[in-house]
Amino acid sequence: MNFNELNLHPVILKNLEREKYTQPTPIQERAIPLLLQKRDLFGCAQTGTGKTAAFALPILQHLNEHPAPGGPRPIRALILAPTRELASQIHESFVVYGKDLPVRHTVIFGGVGQNPQVDKIRKGVDVLIATPGRLLDLIGQGFIKLHKVEHFVLDEADRMLDMGFIKDIRRIVSLLPHRRNSLMFSATLPEEVKHLVKEILRTPEFISVTPVSSSASQIDQLVYHVEKDKKRELLQHLFRNMDIEHALVFTRTKRGADRVSKFLNREGIRAEAIHGDKSQSARERALKVFKDRKIRVLVATDIASRGIDVDQLSHVINFELPEQAETYVHRIGRTGRAGASGQAISLCSSEEKDLLKDIHKLIKKQLNVVSEHPFRK
Repeated sequence: MNFNELNLHPVILKNLEREKYTQPTPIQERAIPLLLQKRDLFGCAQTGTGKTAAFALPILQHLNEHPAPGGPRPIRALILAPTRELASQIHESFVVYGKDLPVRHTVIFGGVGQNPQVDKIRKGVDVLIATPGRLLDLIGQGFIKLHKVEHFVLDEADRMLDMGFIKDIRRIVSLLPHRRNSLMFSATLPEEVKHLVKEILRTPEFISVTPVSSSASQIDQLVYHVEKDKKRELLQHLFRNMDIEHALVFTRTKRGADRVSKFLNREGIRAEAIHGDKSQSARERALKVFKDRKIRVLVATDIASRGIDVDQLSHVINFELPEQAETYVHRIGRTGRAGASGQAISLCSSEEKDLLKDIHKLIKKQLNVVSEHPFRK
């Protein structure tokens, strides 16, 4: 299938062609026809699957085909994102896909002055991309009203919950019209997200496109069996004795990420931690110095690592195995991209053996065991 078969407006097709997009991704192929019919939808999809275009293209098409009556433009589409980085990326997509369409869009987020954002809203926008805090702030000041919203998108719902936005989301939803088209996207489906689906969506279509059962063939996947209290020493040993240029290290908890980062720095291995308790500016700074290769290691929780796309990442290290086997595939997929080789190393304690079995079952192969190391059990 190609985009020409999805009944999209010629201007939108031209914009896609300009970007060299010819074939829709699986989530685009399945979601766009449903959204053109204004169906509510829940998409289980991680970053990199093309989900932004999956909702942006139908929204642009609908707003173009049904322009608002004369007068000041009300906000007709609201997209909520957890971070300013993601909000900015979504806005850039609307700029690209909506070029030469009479649809206005803007983005608002905290951490910067509000006046330029307010000026754009006062001039009238059809599509507003926002982070929850700044949106509620400007609503409270009387600059934004949501009573004309026809399309509502909640992106990265699981990350929203992890960052403590649940009350903000519920408050925002309470200000929306009852009759609207609602979409939610999430990389995982914990119980809290399931509750939110019931609250926000009406008889939704469910789409899951995460390639959870496949792990890249070019990734060398190793496992070290080690007792829990020796993991940090083994991690230090790996950095001292292996050619690890640039590594993303995963922990299960925010506290764990901080501990591992502090330990590595004490041992002279430059590292930063990134997780939901870090301020926006701290997360941005840590990601920038990692991408610029000024530090060797970025220690992250799964939720905080969303959107991290680093060129030529040589290693992913699972300091702790994830509780969901699918998350393992998400983690290691950040190395070995674009034909490059990569290595995924997992440190497995006695308590994690069942989690390792789940991974083997999902990926349908065994990780290569490294038995020769100083901390083997």
